[in-house]
Amino acid sequence: MNFNSHSDLAGKHAFLSPSKYHCINYTPEHLDDVWRNSQAARRGVELHAFAHEAVRLGIKLPNTSKTLNKYVNDVLGFRMETEQILFYSENCYGHADAISFKKDLLKIFDLKTGLIDGSFHQLEVYAALFCLEYGVKPGEIEIELRIYQHDEVLIETPSTETIAEIMSKIIIFDRRIELLKAGG
Repeated sequence: MNFNSHSDLAGKHAFLSPSKYHCINYTPEHLDDVWRNSQAARRGVELHAFAHEAVRLGIKLPNTSKTLNKYVNDVLGFRMETEQILFYSENCYGHADAISFKKDLLKIFDLKTGLIDGSFHQLEVYAALFCLEYGVKPGEIEIELRIYQHDEVLIETPSTETIAEIMSKIIIFDRRIELLKAGG
């Protein structure tokens, strides 16, 4: 049998692929919701890429109350790096939407484009990863976290204890994963 090649589809997955077999149990209404959510996620990826390019090119957006505009303009204004990888180990790393560290002030901003509310816990983990990667003690710096979502800017200053506890968990969990990888 000579199977059709479909080389243009290599590495791609269909929305209704067999690996998502649960869809055969969906109602039409649930299918609609799952489709809309997948499209919103795709749009979120595109908006993040757009924001990154706008910052990389130094393009300010019109000064409006829109989430994307506030985020891009603030990141440019504070001269932050975008899509910065923060690395502790192969088991624990992530991409901060925007980050800067100047004069003992760590700023981490997160752009949220979906309907589900963002959580400062995600940004606290980024702060912990920063401290671990660069050997910074959280008690010796100030930290400002921001979530840009729903045309609002939410700001939090995490406690030293919170960041130190997350750092400790990352270290312990990383060691445990390494033991599991080794067959322990």
